[in-house]
Amino acid sequence: MGVIATYRFPTHPDQQRRAEQYALGLTVGSWTDIPHLEREQLQKHKGEVIAVERGEEKDTVKIYYPAANFSPDIPAILTTVYGKLSFFEGYELVDLTFDDALLSHFPGPRWGEQGIRHQLGIFDRPLLMAIFKGVMGRDLAFFSAQLEELLAGGIDLIKDDEILFENELTPFYKRVTTAKEILDRHYQETGRRVLYAVNLSGRTNELQEKAERAAEWGANALLFNVHAYGLDMLQTLRENPNIGLPIVAHSALSGALAGYAGSGYSYSLLVGKLTRLAGGDFSLFPSPYGNVAISLADALAINQALTEENIFAKTFAVPSAGIHPGLVPQLVQDFGVGNLVVNAGGGIFGHPDGPTPGVQAFRAAIEASVQNIPLAEAAKTSLPLQRALQQWGNAAAS
Repeated sequence: MGVIATYRFPTHPDQQRRAEQYALGLTVGSWTDIPHLEREQLQKHKGEVIAVERGEEKDTVKIYYPAANFSPDIPAILTTVYGKLSFFEGYELVDLTFDDALLSHFPGPRWGEQGIRHQLGIFDRPLLMAIFKGVMGRDLAFFSAQLEELLAGGIDLIKDDEILFENELTPFYKRVTTAKEILDRHYQETGRRVLYAVNLSGRTNELQEKAERAAEWGANALLFNVHAYGLDMLQTLRENPNIGLPIVAHSALSGALAGYAGSGYSYSLLVGKLTRLAGGDFSLFPSPYGNVAISLADALAINQALTEENIFAKTFAVPSAGIHPGLVPQLVQDFGVGNLVVNAGGGIFGHPDGPTPGVQAFRAAIEASVQNIPLAEAAKTSLPLQRALQQWGNAAAS
């Protein structure tokens, strides 16, 4: 049982020897200088170089770490495989490959793509999520009015802004209970269920109890800034049977960990594989198209890690930032229909006619994209979409 770490190291004329030094240094230390008996005793702990592939600027190195060296948790594994190497300039951790025995120690998503779709009763199109915007310094009446407008447009999911924390005007408890009352009424009137992800924040030692209380009060989803609190905290929330809520894992701070070329983690590992493994039902990350963008290659690699076949349910991909209705065909082309959540804040609330038409414009764009109808054609029968395309343009036509 163990894990294979895949790295990119700066090129070196004797990379094989250097990699072997790292494999030993990160596990049993020196090998040639210890007696034969101790070698036998330490054999099960010894790291092994699996492969070295030469590249122009970086070499790809794979090292196997026995599970006897670490407890089966993400902090222990990351400290083992990357703790010291993270201090070396230009040393990247690209991927981790777990054997089945080690993988079984992790929960994966509680709900995942199919579980969320069954909750909402939506199976044939991408989901549409809205981000509460402009709530800072506003009261519960404003919060309620925004929620009502989003529901009137036909939204599927709503999440707090990740920077909306505990405050006097819209405290956590009141957001949960106010939203529950509105969402319950909406379901009774329309038969449509909608998820609202309230931002779970505070001191880490308080989070489990706070999430449990939220579930008791009627919350139906959580937003969690996973890289501020840690992947292990995400796993702890996921494994708590008294919570049981879908978790929207927000990637804030991942840019400092994975966003700089030539160092840190890969986005696909941090925001993709590990977020899914620890229990995120949704993984929210910057889209390749907006004002806070990552490369298309990175975004697609995240999506692949969230959906590749393994023992876990698939995690929804939520590419975000700068999304407007004119980008929906591109989103569907790049990320597919089944595992995509179209997520927008300004693209909904910035609609020239308000948030309800803003949602309607996205719904029209989604329906058209699934049916492979050009947006310009769909806009002929949807004034909200027509107005949105006038506002932001039609990326498919450019």
